[in-house]
Amino acid sequence: MQTRIWKLMASGDPRQAAKVWSAVLGIVEMTIPRSSYKTWLERTNALSWAGDELLISVPDAFTAQYIEERLMVVLDTALRDVAGDSVSITLTVEGEKDTVLLPEEISKHVDSPSSDTKLMEREDNKSAAISQKFNPNYTFDHFVVGDSNELAFSGAKAVAESPGLHFNPLVLYSGVGLGKTHLLHAIAHEGSRKGLICVYTTCEDFTNQYVLAIRSGTTELFREKYRSADILLIDDIQFLIGKEQTQEGFFHTFNALHMSRKQLVISSDRPVTDLTVLEPRITSRLAGGLVTDIQTPTLETRLAILRSKSLTFDCEIPDEVIEYLAQRVQSNIRELEGSLNKIVALSQFKGTQISLETVKIAMADVRGSSHSKMVNDEAILTAVSNHFGIAKDHLKGKGRRKSTVQGRQVAIYLLRQETDLSLSAIGKILGGRDHSTVLHGYDRVASRIELDDTLRDDVLRIRTTLMKTT
Repeated sequence: MQTRIWKLMASGDPRQAAKVWSAVLGIVEMTIPRSSYKTWLERTNALSWAGDELLISVPDAFTAQYIEERLMVVLDTALRDVAGDSVSITLTVEGEKDTVLLPEEISKHVDSPSSDTKLMEREDNKSAAISQKFNPNYTFDHFVVGDSNELAFSGAKAVAESPGLHFNPLVLYSGVGLGKTHLLHAIAHEGSRKGLICVYTTCEDFTNQYVLAIRSGTTELFREKYRSADILLIDDIQFLIGKEQTQEGFFHTFNALHMSRKQLVISSDRPVTDLTVLEPRITSRLAGGLVTDIQTPTLETRLAILRSKSLTFDCEIPDEVIEYLAQRVQSNIRELEGSLNKIVALSQFKGTQISLETVKIAMADVRGSSHSKMVNDEAILTAVSNHFGIAKDHLKGKGRRKSTVQGRQVAIYLLRQETDLSLSAIGKILGGRDHSTVLHGYDRVASRIELDDTLRDDVLRIRTTLMKTT
């Protein structure tokens, strides 16, 4: 899709645009990595829908470029499902709503050294305001506590009540969509209420800003932004893997804040002991506080989450619908709430009532929680073998050809993502490899998949094949 210059028209309906965009995001949120959704789509807003153009505002030119190059296909697909083939997405940078940058203009703006410096200065000047833009729904009051997350919740509450005194750092780890980000925002809300400077960032944003600071000669502004925090919250620390330069910046930021008795809260998708690719000096500091996990919610907790979420909507959601969703979506809270968001948004957009029948139709294309159980290791190895043209025996063997190693690492990544197999179990399946070798293979793909278009396309195509066969 080519982004065109477009004038905001007075006839555009922002309410209808918001409904459409909400439905689109509800679909996309369940199909892309959580880190990508949070970093690139969470701060987007629908401004208008006029004719065949849906106008979406993004916070800066970097976000516009990333969405245009890497997320527009999946967004367009979701938009077609919601509003038909005739509507397309147009991006505009927040505060510049009269025109939209062409893709080449976005790149020119991003690559300009003077633009880099201005962007860092603008971010620094607004850092206090930006740090307060926490999700209003992610509070302690809105967090449903159960056996799966009780210790993490208690640790977060203790940190919010006495930052820097106990459990410093606080490290929360779990699979995707189980409530880590919710607790980070809840801590930030509580700290802000007390007048503390709370800075929340994803590890990906931290990395981008650090690289930008070095490139534009504004490292002092970067240090001031993060080291002035009373509470620094960094989401998805595992994305530091493979980024040695940023690890150095994080290490010094961590030390400066910790020595000043300022609170650090970190989230990860795995235990600290499994972050073996990070520098030991970093993992040792992370392990020095409270490290606690969040488990997959039980049926009772899933029901409670859906009932709590349903109260935020201005529509009636039958109990049988809530029970159906709780039983169908068992993997994580993000997909659970995302499914409910999609159903409500589609109901409002189409002007229909929510019923079990309509929900089953709407959920027909959503991968159920049973998917991971239906996709076994042999199905994954077969799909990887067919896609790359590599014999399964070679994937399990000791061959070191570049193409074989890449195929093997993709197999490891998918076995970890699509099944409940442990790293040790995956190692046994792939010829008796040890835990650390499997983890290294997984991290190689995980750290590159957002930056390597070819790799991301390979994984997406294999996943599509797996979904068609289950």
